[in-house]
Amino acid sequence: MNLINNIALTAKKVLQAEAEAIARLADFIDEGFENCVEAILHIKGRVVVTGIGKSANIATKIVATLNSTGTPAIFMHAADAIHGDLGMIQPEDFVICISKSGNTPEIKVLVPLLKRKGSQLAALVSSTDSYLAQSADFVLNANVEREACPHNLAPTTSTTAALALGDALAVSLLEARGFSSSDFARLHPGGSLGKRLYLKVSDIYPQNQTPNVNANASLKEIIIEISSKRLGATAVVKDDTKELIGIITDGDLRRMLNKYDNTENITASDIMTPSPLTLEPEQYAAEALAIMQEKSITQLIVTKSGNFEGFVHLHDLLKEGLI
Repeated sequence: MNLINNIALTAKKVLQAEAEAIARLADFIDEGFENCVEAILHIKGRVVVTGIGKSANIATKIVATLNSTGTPAIFMHAADAIHGDLGMIQPEDFVICISKSGNTPEIKVLVPLLKRKGSQLAALVSSTDSYLAQSADFVLNANVEREACPHNLAPTTSTTAALALGDALAVSLLEARGFSSSDFARLHPGGSLGKRLYLKVSDIYPQNQTPNVNANASLKEIIIEISSKRLGATAVVKDDTKELIGIITDGDLRRMLNKYDNTENITASDIMTPSPLTLEPEQYAAEALAIMQEKSITQLIVTKSGNFEGFVHLHDLLKEGLI
């Protein structure tokens, strides 16, 4: 077997082993897990997540997930804890200690100090017979049969399992709190994720020009309006009102040239697309993006009570980072 095939086979074995380990975790979700979630829901302080080595790396990710889903959390490195950082923990805090073996020297030193603080302690461990598990108020069972490493040494499957169980804990807390997408948006105002949750059409369209013609507009007037406003389209409104009756795009103009030999007397009503797709100002920009992607179009008209208000263009959504 050549090197490339060996690499692919190894990678597949690792992914399969880790997937099976995560699937097994579902069997360990029991009353103890539920009690842990309930206890965290009622604390007045924060969740402090600690660990050492690769477990510390997993702890920082779990802290980030808890914070972003409505559970205040901080990270404390287990080694630093016994050299002064233990002072960050208050009696009303809840501590989650992550350790595969649950028997490392640092953990054995740390646990009695945590108990003296009066904080509740949960052990996220692979070994439920360990010192840490036996000393904890709650046990989160992240047991794995072996690491994905062929030597069963490098933390691989065990860290993946711990991470997945941390996600299960965070999402369980999220649902128990009734944490909504609006709550999520408040904590994620930056980036495309936050904008998908709070950016509305009304935040975008007023910045654009408002190309529009009436139904009797000539071809020259239509072309000038589309070209000058640079949105690739114009709304068609009824007489001199704002009532929307259609849209004319660059594509409509090209199709018109193929259809008509004589364009001298053509008006907007001859080439417009009647009853076009529209948005209301209070709709989310993410909805506009979804419609554009589904219909393969680059702009949508914004209306209020059937009256033309403006346009949202695909470039607007690109500029906002939604794409």
